Amino acid sequence: MNEDAHTATGDAGDIDLTPREFELLAALMKNAGKVVSREDLLRDAWGWEYLTETKTVDTHIKRLRDKISSAGYDSGLVETVRGYGYRFKK
Repeated sequence: MNEDAHTATGDAGDIDLTPREFELLAALMKNAGKVVSREDLLRDAWGWEYLTETKTVDTHIKRLRDKISSAGYDSGLVETVRGYGYRFKK
């Protein structure tokens, strides 16, 4: 992931992400191996305090997983931690 260029690339090639998906992936990767709550993701990726439904995060995570999978990567890199949030596998 290149934050300056806003690109995500790996062995399987580029992942075409929207700016919001990029910020979400960056927030997860910065905390790889740790569980990140939906509220923390709203703050980190959106710059919001808890003012909206956290289902917004769930919807974007689904789209992010779909794009990760379409690019040839394991969508399981982004794990759901039931009742709390998400974790990016190390």
